[in-house]
Amino acid sequence: MKRTLVAGIGNVFLGDDGFGVETARRLTGRPLPSHVEVADIGVRGVHLAYQLLDGYDTLVLVDATTRGEAPGTLYTIEYDGPGAGSGGVPAIDGHRMTPDTVLALLDTLCAGTDGRPPRRVLIVGCEPASIEEAIGLSAPVEAAVPRAVELIEELLRDDAADSDAVDPEDNAENNTLSSLRSAQ
Repeated sequence: MKRTLVAGIGNVFLGDDGFGVETARRLTGRPLPSHVEVADIGVRGVHLAYQLLDGYDTLVLVDATTRGEAPGTLYTIEYDGPGAGSGGVPAIDGHRMTPDTVLALLDTLCAGTDGRPPRRVLIVGCEPASIEEAIGLSAPVEAAVPRAVELIEELLRDDAADSDAVDPEDNAENNTLSSLRSAQ
C-alpha cells in the first residue's frame, strides 16, 4: 500500500525556522487519509533518514525556505536531487540537516540495507522573516501556516489521484502558481 510521510522540520528556537514544526502540529488535528503519517521531526534529520527506511512512496518536507520573496510566501518544490555543486554526501551536522543532507544520508542507508528511498519528494516551504533566536513565528509566517495546511492537503489529494511523477518543466510553473496563490 502507498505510504506518505509529511515531515515538519525546523528549530522552534529560531523564530520562523519553526514553520515546519507548527504546520505539522496543525496537520495532526486534521482528518487525513489513512496512508498519510505526519511527524514533527524538528532538528532530528538523522532520525528522519532512518524513519524513511520504513518505506514511503511520497515524502513531503515542510520547512522555512529562503528564496528571496516576501515573508510568508509559500513554495511547492519538487525535489529531484541535490543542488548543483553539492559534491557528494554532505557532512553530517545534526543542526544543519538540509533536505540534501538527509536524502544523501538516506541514499547511503538504502545502499547498505537494500532499502528504497521515496519515489517522490516535495518540499512545502515558507519564506521566513527572521530565523534569529526567538520563540514564535513572525506575523506573516504565522498567517501562512493555515494556507500551508490547505496546500499540503491539496497536494495529498493530488498525489493520491495521480501517482505519476511531475514533469520538471511543469514544476517551474507550479512553483510560480504556488507563490502567486500564497501572496493573495
